[in-house]
Amino acid sequence: MPKKYIVIIKTIGRKWFIFLVAIILIVAIYNTLVAIWMAGITLALFLLSYIPSLLFKRKLNKFLKKFYKLEDELIARKFKKPLQKIQDKMFELSQKQEKKNWLIVFINKQYIFYHEKTIEKFEEVYKKGYSEKEILDNLKNFKINTRAEIKVIKESLIKLNRLSEREISVKEHREKQRFA
Repeated sequence: MPKKYIVIIKTIGRKWFIFLVAIILIVAIYNTLVAIWMAGITLALFLLSYIPSLLFKRKLNKFLKKFYKLEDELIARKFKKPLQKIQDKMFELSQKQEKKNWLIVFINKQYIFYHEKTIEKFEEVYKKGYSEKEILDNLKNFKINTRAEIKVIKESLIKLNRLSEREISVKEHREKQRFA
């Protein structure tokens, strides 16, 4: 069982902003000038507390752009962060990806990031009328390994209105290859 003073310190650490506001209000009753200074320092500390998360987000975006495909577990190992925190960031990024060139999908209880070159190649072979198997064969160099990934990428791009119509259908493409 943890010692009482450690529990008290952790509670204060979690709720430091509320305690500080209460102290400032108490001090404001007796001396307004000191309370103003304390409020300024509190506001500065509060704003400074956002810097680590902004730096992490920038570092994560820079890291993601280096690879064709990344899974959340690999990112968690690289950054030595808990998987849940990485999944939360990936979820946040996936909610804002309509105008982005890359794609983040959720498949088999994990988030997977696909680089913009991977998505461009996918769109290129999709428009040519390739079937899932042919698309998979063409994207082996981009570390896509399963048809399930192809399906999820296709569904996500359609959902985001980023996938245009095929130039020829899969059936026409097969007939063209068969009679060529």
